[in-house]
Amino acid sequence: MNGISLYADVMRSRSDEILDEFGPVENIGENEPEAITYQATVTRIGKHWTATVRDLPGGQTAHVQGASWKETKENVVDCVLKLREDKPDAVAVQFVPGDPEVAAALATVSAARSARVQAELAERDAVYRAARLLVGKGWSTRDAGSALGLSHQRISQIAPRPAS
Repeated sequence: MNGISLYADVMRSRSDEILDEFGPVENIGENEPEAITYQATVTRIGKHWTATVRDLPGGQTAHVQGASWKETKENVVDCVLKLREDKPDAVAVQFVPGDPEVAAALATVSAARSARVQAELAERDAVYRAARLLVGKGWSTRDAGSALGLSHQRISQIAPRPAS
């Protein structure tokens, strides 16, 4: 066997990765706690970052600093969790730059990433439905895999034949 064939055998398609990444269709969204969300407005002042979080428990406002964007985010999360005495299941903090131009640029990136994830979820759902339909109509797993751009093993995983 030459190196090219071996490489092709172990190389996985993006479609396979999407199916692995999101798991079975039936498990999406199960048992996810609802998060309490806060917004932190982050601004660079000199060499440091500051973040302001409003509407915390008891009407409190937190002002947090950090030497980097990452450190500031970590400090904000720590601060919010310390102020949440009731210990909710999930707390989310949305970080928004104080500079509107930067905020718009980051929002565009976030929207593009979200659209990509939604498209990948739609692809995964379509592949599951198509694989189950094809196998249910008597297609072999090899033919279904070939038509969908997946291996016959993957088709066997997502559309197992009923036991005879």
